[in-house]
Amino acid sequence: MTLPVMEADLDAETLQTWARVIDSGPFSSLCWGERIAFDNPHSLTLLGAVAAWTDRVRLVTTVVVPQLHDPVMLAKALATGDLLCGGRLTVGLGVGGREEDYRAVGADPASQTMRGMADRVAVMRRVWAGEKVNESVLPVGPAPVQSGGPRLLVGTIGPRTVRSAAQWADGLAGTTLDLDVDRQNELFDVARTAWAQAGKPAPHLATSFWFAIGEGDKPREQVHRHLRRYMNWIPANVVDAMAPMTGWAGTERELLDVLRRFEDIGTDEIHLIPTSSDVEQVRKIAEVVNEFAS
Repeated sequence: MTLPVMEADLDAETLQTWARVIDSGPFSSLCWGERIAFDNPHSLTLLGAVAAWTDRVRLVTTVVVPQLHDPVMLAKALATGDLLCGGRLTVGLGVGGREEDYRAVGADPASQTMRGMADRVAVMRRVWAGEKVNESVLPVGPAPVQSGGPRLLVGTIGPRTVRSAAQWADGLAGTTLDLDVDRQNELFDVARTAWAQAGKPAPHLATSFWFAIGEGDKPREQVHRHLRRYMNWIPANVVDAMAPMTGWAGTERELLDVLRRFEDIGTDEIHLIPTSSDVEQVRKIAEVVNEFAS
């Protein structure tokens, strides 16, 4: 379950309530994403808070864009987060889809490539291994609780990106806009093959989609409102055309069917993305997940 970090008018109480409800429920992970030129919370600051607010679920960044950060400072922040949560951190990384975020922090848009991300991952791995990255007296710490650093997932929807990430990633943290299970399975097959060719264990296969749960037309209207706000870099008429087919909106029984279809293709985890900050949405999803797992 993803925190509603892209919703308007958030406060600490809302985020804490969501985190605790997620931690107390049947969910495997608590997720949140990163944007810069938007009014969402700062991802690495939020990591410290959710580490304190939770005790059980894995904490998953979906995704952090390493090219927007100094890699040594990012490695230090993530290692600190892993320390604070007792080794429950998984780091989703992606190149990001918005050039405005690169410009907002003074990052070079030319680094918005898989090579740019892989180079920064290599630096972070060195930090987590306790290597010195310069002539300092001591290496950069703290050491992460997880040996070698947190599990790394690549945030992508493209086969070429999946193949290039096989050298450093432990799996996928992708997304599906239209919930096309066959197309998702094709991407999973690309990952399975790429990881095998790299001599690595089978990848963790995760995908995500926006959701709204309820009866009638209101859930789809909720998704539409969210997309209008979130996809503010895309012309509104394009978003309006996408909205009827993007994400999932429906009843508990319909969601159960969706989860089973993704299970059938070997999906390890689905990161559900809310389109409202109403915590009752999480409680309804928890009932579905409990039935799915039973």
